[in-house]
Amino acid sequence: MTAPAQPAAPPPASPARALLPLVLPALVIGVGSSLLLTGVSEAADLLKDVLWDTLPHAIGVGPWSVAWMLAVLTATGVAVGLVVWKVHGHAGPDPATTGLVDAPLPPGVVPGLLLATGISLAGGVSLGPENPITAANIALAFWLGRRFMPACPAQVWVGLGGAGTVGALFGTPVAAVLILTETIAAAPRPAPGAAPGERPPSLWDQLFAPLVAAGAGGVTSRLLDAPVFGLPLPPFEGPHWPDLIAAFVISAAAAALALTAVCAFPYVHRVFHLLPHPVLALTLGGVVLGLLGALGGKLTLFKGLEEIGELASDPGAYSAGALILMTVVKLAAVLVACGSGYRGGRIFPSVFAGVALGFAAAALVPAVHPAVAVTCGVLGVLLAVTRQGWVSLFTAAILAPDPGLLPLLCVALLPAWLLVSGRPQMQLDGAGVPLR
Repeated sequence: MTAPAQPAAPPPASPARALLPLVLPALVIGVGSSLLLTGVSEAADLLKDVLWDTLPHAIGVGPWSVAWMLAVLTATGVAVGLVVWKVHGHAGPDPATTGLVDAPLPPGVVPGLLLATGISLAGGVSLGPENPITAANIALAFWLGRRFMPACPAQVWVGLGGAGTVGALFGTPVAAVLILTETIAAAPRPAPGAAPGERPPSLWDQLFAPLVAAGAGGVTSRLLDAPVFGLPLPPFEGPHWPDLIAAFVISAAAAALALTAVCAFPYVHRVFHLLPHPVLALTLGGVVLGLLGALGGKLTLFKGLEEIGELASDPGAYSAGALILMTVVKLAAVLVACGSGYRGGRIFPSVFAGVALGFAAAALVPAVHPAVAVTCGVLGVLLAVTRQGWVSLFTAAILAPDPGLLPLLCVALLPAWLLVSGRPQMQLDGAGVPLR
């Protein structure tokens, strides 16, 4: 006879004296992250108005003509290339090798990274601000944290900078907490002040300070300029069995289409990096992006957040073929932009691709509810591009915040995840090999 196994002791709670000192830094980092995001976005919008409104009207050129798209995007490539070439730090590492939350960059890299990002956002490049702004905020949080609280582990400042930025991007701390939950599950870290060998604290203790930073970032973002993600979709009355079938098919098809683009990513990256100079690679990328914009139309330019609102306001104005073309062009534009070296994130333009694909599915099969088609399209594309299940589910859910859709999305995630799991990611290592 053997004695019954004793149940494992629960993780010790972090004492308040270890958590309280992080409240003020978390608040400062969260507010600062939102202010930096807002400042870069506002500056980019001002330059965007000059490039796409003031200048073309001043010289009598149509702002959405093929000639003007080519001219602006080519000039954007030259400008970003000069920043990457000449500015200290070269605007950070190759964006093809970076994720959303990475190790801190040297603070001297931040000005060039933000300058390249602002030019790209204004010039119509199909990338969002999320990756470079998160990298900048993590770099600044780490630099300040190590100066004023050197005893805190580096992971604390990385978590606060990333959480504050994601909270500001979405206007809510939920997305930040979901991202950090995945990170912590992969590599739990000790609490600040924990003794060597002490068991990791509970999940909520680890999320305490990042939640403060994300909340501060989200509240500040909403006070300054509330981000709008909800789309004007018809109310969803369900789910019903046909909705479940449609969700399975659309999410899997969206994941498969986006996965095709992801698999092409290392080859696109290799072609552009055959050129011996970043100015040449980025200028060629600008030319290709201009041609893609001329093919797909003005909605396929820029990061995609405002464009999905315009598309959703009147999806009936576009045929299923036009919507599929927009989807393919947007995914191709993300490949070219990131592969040629533009600084930016892939989440927002991927959301546009998923929305366009969802509306195409609803146009092809009118019996499919638009809310089901759009949210499942976004879910499948984001799963393939980001390989982050929680973020993909959250982003799809906030586009149509209907309680009846959430269980449907949770089920629709499963076949799409089986399709993309273990496949190449849209991120390369230093040798140009896709991560898995």
